[in-house]
Amino acid sequence: MKNINQTEWQELIANDSNAVIIDVRTARECAEGIIENAIMIDFLDFNLFKEWIEKLDKNKNYYIYCRSGQRSAQACQKLDEIEVNRTYNLLGGMLAWGGRTVIPEFKL
Repeated sequence: MKNINQTEWQELIANDSNAVIIDVRTARECAEGIIENAIMIDFLDFNLFKEWIEKLDKNKNYYIYCRSGQRSAQACQKLDEIEVNRTYNLLGGMLAWGGRTVIPEFKL
């Protein structure tokens, strides 16, 4: 896992054809807006999270964020445990994010 700031995040993703963005917040938190192209996988729903990460391509680069950077750091550690190639944690999470967000299409 590598902790990166927003500037590094945007630069890396812009040049990474292997990038997968994962939002590990709850559905209620995601309803406020997500980073564009993010996949929502609630880290607090352990069974769902475990099911999802077992299906991930270990050769992709995973950019993970949450509200403040704590859950995403834990999620990165879980991916590292299953030998995913590269994981990046967004320092400060959505609280520090100043970039574009979109409202996901789902109903609570």
